[in-house]
Amino acid sequence: MTTPRPLFPPNPTERLATGLQRRHLVQAAAAWTTAGAWHAALAQPPSRMVELRGDILRNGQRITRADTVGAGDRIETGPGSSAVFTVGDSAFLVRENTRLVLEGEGPTAVRLLRLLSGAVASVWSRGTDRQVVTPTMTAGIRGTGVYAEVFAAQDFRSYFCNCYGTVDVAAGTDKVVSESSYHQSYWTEASPRNGRTLFPAEAINHTDEEMEMLAALLQQRTAWQISGVKGPKDGRGQQYSPYRYRPTPAPTTPAAPEPHYSPN
Repeated sequence: MTTPRPLFPPNPTERLATGLQRRHLVQAAAAWTTAGAWHAALAQPPSRMVELRGDILRNGQRITRADTVGAGDRIETGPGSSAVFTVGDSAFLVRENTRLVLEGEGPTAVRLLRLLSGAVASVWSRGTDRQVVTPTMTAGIRGTGVYAEVFAAQDFRSYFCNCYGTVDVAAGTDKVVSESSYHQSYWTEASPRNGRTLFPAEAINHTDEEMEMLAALLQQRTAWQISGVKGPKDGRGQQYSPYRYRPTPAPTTPAAPEPHYSPN
């Protein structure tokens, strides 16, 4: 069976613009962290707007860098817009054309991220009873970094990547416990295909740098930063072993024997 493919930007110019926007967000958030803003923020409320680009609505009202986001808020981003913010011990990067709802027990205790459309990357500190929910999937978070995307034009099918950590993924009657050290990914379908709604996928549409940036906002490091080892972005969730995946050296060509001359 052929694995369904995602929707990518339709032309090279748009792909380049998208890449530049992502790089801008990562650089801005990294500057915020390394400049010491994190230490200054320790005395401030734990919810912070780190970076905001374009039109962002919170509960229907446009927000600015001076505003914060908390549990109970509904966030909407327009075309070309994006945001990076923290809420308590979680950090979020929201892509353009995204609609999501944060739910929780208090303003700084997010227990559920409900992604209605668009895409969001997030890093969560260790804890229980936390979920990422899309129209086709529920992911139980145990303290991890994840990326989720909903393709509204494709019957709201979802893409989910457990970038690192342990996640309980459920789609329809299909369930799996994902244990990942480097991007384990899935497609979840609205309608079963051959009786299944959960399929393996490759890692797409998010970068290591974005996840590292979100982790840094919480004074954390990703699994690959801790180990110093990455892997193939094939969606299997495994890092390269420093011993198993050494390239095989090419065989050396034996030197030609030196000519031998008879003394006669």
